[in-house]
Amino acid sequence: MSTINWNGVFPALLTPFDANDAVDFNMYKKNFDAQVSAGVDGVIIGGSLGEASTLLNKEKKDLLIYSKEIAPKNFPVLVNIAEQSTKEAVALAQEAEANGADGLMLLPPMRYKSSDEETVAFFRSVATNCGLPILIYNNPVDYKIEVTLAMFEQMTSLPTVQAVKESTRDTINVTRMLNRFGDRFKILTGVDPLALESLVLGAHGWVAGLVDAFPRETVAIFKLVKAGRIQEALTIYRWFMPLLELDIHPKLVQYIKLAATATGIGSEYVRQPRLPLSGAELAQVQKVIKDALAVRPTLPDYLHLTPLEYA
Repeated sequence: MSTINWNGVFPALLTPFDANDAVDFNMYKKNFDAQVSAGVDGVIIGGSLGEASTLLNKEKKDLLIYSKEIAPKNFPVLVNIAEQSTKEAVALAQEAEANGADGLMLLPPMRYKSSDEETVAFFRSVATNCGLPILIYNNPVDYKIEVTLAMFEQMTSLPTVQAVKESTRDTINVTRMLNRFGDRFKILTGVDPLALESLVLGAHGWVAGLVDAFPRETVAIFKLVKAGRIQEALTIYRWFMPLLELDIHPKLVQYIKLAATATGIGSEYVRQPRLPLSGAELAQVQKVIKDALAVRPTLPDYLHLTPLEYA
C-alpha cells in the first residue's frame, strides 16, 4: 500500500480552457509550474475548481497523464472522484490508479443524499477495490452529506483512507478529529478563509483554492504557521482575506480564474453552463483583486523554514 505525506499545501487546480472550449494544456502547465516553484506539496485535479462536472472522462484522463509527465519526481498528483454510483466511482478510481495517480480525493455519492451507512459503504467499496491513498472530502455545506466522527470510526480499519479535507466550516471539528483519532487521519483544511485558524489548531495540510492565483502567498502562510511564526503569517493572511473569501461563493470558479488571469497564470474561460462574469459583479471582483495586487506583501524566505513539528 502506498501513502502520501499529507503535510503541506495541495492546490485544487483549475482546468484552463481556450476560446474553443478545449483544455488549454499550455496554460495548465504554466500554472502547474508556478505551483511547484512556489513550494506546494502535491496537486488535486478534476475537483470542483477544476470544473469536474463538465469535464469528459477522457479529458480527466488526459490531464492526469499530462500532469504526471510534467510533475517532478515523487510529486503527488491526486484525482478527484465525484460520482453518482458506487460502480462508476470504483471504476474511475481503478482507472486513475492504472494511469499513474498517486492518490484520490473522494466525495460522497453525488445527487442522492445517502444515509450514514450508505456513505460509509460507498467509501469502503472504493477503498477496498483500489490501492491508492484516499482523502475523504467532508463538505456538508455544499454536498449535504456530513462525514461524522462515528463514520470515520468505521473507516479506521481501511488503511487506504488516510486523510480528510475538512470543509464543514466548523473549526472545532479539527480538534474533535485529533482528540478522537490522534494521527490516524491527517486533516487538511479545505476552506480558504478558515485556513490559518485550522492550521494553528493542528491541521496537517491545506487543500487550497486561491493558491491557483497566489501560490507563493499560500505556501508562505502555511510554512510560517508550521514554523511558529504566527504573527508574520497573520499579517499575510489579513491581506489575503478579501481574496480568500472568493473561494466560498457559488461562482468561485469564475472568481478564482479571474484572479489567476490577473496574476498571469490563468485565463477567464469557463465551460458552460458557467458563464464569464459581467457588469457589476465583474467590476466588484476585479476591484477586490486590483486592491489586493496594489498592496501585495513582500514575503520572507519561506521555502527554507523549518517546521516546529510535523505530525
